[in-house]
Amino acid sequence: MSTPTEPGRPDVVVCPGGPLLLRGDHVVEDAEGRVHRTSRPVSAVCRCGKSSVQPWCDGTHKVLPSKLRP
Repeated sequence: MSTPTEPGRPDVVVCPGGPLLLRGDHVVEDAEGRVHRTSRPVSAVCRCGKSSVQPWCDGTHKVLPSKLRP
């Protein structure tokens, strides 16, 4: 499903204290079992669980106390 990336550029990047970045074509299943297909060259998936646009990151992690960040 994922499109090949350039050498040295991983498909999935874990941002410390932030989202997962997905490069290329992916499918993300949310907590309710709904399937979401990525539609951008790079998509950010929420890891803190507080985003208002789940499963996507809306930057909410930036305002959370550090102990609540992923």
